[in-house]
Amino acid sequence: MNQKTTKLLYRISTGLLTALMLMSATMYFAQYEMVSEVFTKLGYPTYIIYPLAIAKYLGLIAIWTNFSPKLKEWAYAGFFFDILLAMSAHVNINDGEFIPSSIGLLLVLTSYYFNRKLEKENNQAEVPVA
Repeated sequence: MNQKTTKLLYRISTGLLTALMLMSATMYFAQYEMVSEVFTKLGYPTYIIYPLAIAKYLGLIAIWTNFSPKLKEWAYAGFFFDILLAMSAHVNINDGEFIPSSIGLLLVLTSYYFNRKLEKENNQAEVPVA
């Protein structure tokens, strides 16, 4: 797979992940009452709704700006655990709403994989051949 294809797949998967996280975080602010009912049903405290929404926005900024590789890694880890816990909570109460989080988990893993692949390709391109 060439670098152009890798970059395209990274941008597509990261763009879809971004859309999912933006919709989720925006809904936390716009539909707080509905979201708090769902959080209560899932067994999560409602006081984490606003901080979680802010963390999602900040995580997306960390991924897209590429300001710090460590910060980007932490953002991916945060999304991974957030989505994994959401998926397991929906499976646990058997409400059938685990599919969006399953898609989210697939998007996080795909975006992360292609990000690492791009970093590796870029590092190999920078190493001079002796």
